[in-house]
Amino acid sequence: MILKKSEFSEKREQIVAEAIRPVATELRLIDAADFIALLRFESYASLADLVESAAELYFLPGTVNFGLGGNYDLDWDSHPEIVLDLELKPRGVTVYARLVLAKETAGVEISHINFQHPSPDPEENTAFLASSLEEAKFVKSYPLRLAS
Repeated sequence: MILKKSEFSEKREQIVAEAIRPVATELRLIDAADFIALLRFESYASLADLVESAAELYFLPGTVNFGLGGNYDLDWDSHPEIVLDLELKPRGVTVYARLVLAKETAGVEISHINFQHPSPDPEENTAFLASSLEEAKFVKSYPLRLAS
């Protein structure tokens, strides 16, 4: 089931993307050919190990997991693009998302969010998602000041 886009979808995707940025950076250190081989031969246990190893540096165990699969896009005239299904399970919420790894960028698309105890106010749910992901981090992030 694909998450029906709402005015809160983009903000939630930004929150998730910012939270897992270091994990995506770690995963982008792996050669795209290795991801393609693992996806093509359905070596999902190996992919799960790679995701777990990248996430264990930044999140509590069990917070970021490889989902049910992935995909890749590889043509003769373009750079490879890897898509990995992820499950994020911080306290009180489960996020099903796709992490897209490209040559110079990474992106996140949320498929579904399940709050254990949802609030009737979507803004409260969004704030809860942000705080729950922050609690699950080993290394707390702080807003960076831009150089002037």
